[in-house]
Amino acid sequence: MAKDDDTEQFTYPGEKARQGEIILRTRARRLIFIAGLVGFVVLAIVLQIAL
Repeated sequence: MAKDDDTEQFTYPGEKARQGEIILRTRARRLIFIAGLVGFVVLAIVLQIAL
């Protein structure tokens, strides 16, 4: 990381700031991830109906 002398903050180059990949190596991690996605969709539908 390069240090900017004026602001005393670190800058991060764009090549290193790219999005990472989601690594779900075990079955349990995959199930938790999918359950979270499904739960988010169900919550959005319930809130849409309730409001």
